Amino acid sequence: METEEIVNRVATSGIVSFDLEELFHPGERVIYDLKDNLYMGMILREKDFREFLKANDWSQYTGKNVAIICSEDAIVPTWAYMLLAIQLQPYANEVVFGDLNALEDKLFADAIDKIDAEEFRGKKVVIKGCSKLPVPISAYVEITNLLKPVAQSLMFGEPCSTVPLYKKPKV
Repeated sequence: METEEIVNRVATSGIVSFDLEELFHPGERVIYDLKDNLYMGMILREKDFREFLKANDWSQYTGKNVAIICSEDAIVPTWAYMLLAIQLQPYANEVVFGDLNALEDKLFADAIDKIDAEEFRGKKVVIKGCSKLPVPISAYVEITNLLKPVAQSLMFGEPCSTVPLYKKPKV
């Protein structure tokens, strides 16, 4: 009985697998809530806030990813968020206005901006769908926007089981 050689068609297909999980920034994610700086839980007083900014040890945010929010329905002037960002920026890896979801969106968007799309020109690309780390849907949209103009085709899933998304029309 003759045995047939098993051929790995996935390996010979020329499919490139792209794992968004590899773009996950390992830094700690924290929220800075301006509610702690409010006078009587209602307003932010400039003099008190500026004194706090000078006295606080901002180095505790070194290497962290910070989302700035105000969880109270309060009067917070725009400049307060800007002053806070100025204090955090020398220490934090990333500072955003918004919740942890907005922070994650920004971290992934920054990482995707660093990708050279030309590396994927004319290639069949599978965007991996399963990951152990949280990858926001916005990252899938961003990578699609980046790769569609250059890739031969885009798929979602695993190389052995994909959902076709886009195939460049033949000219």
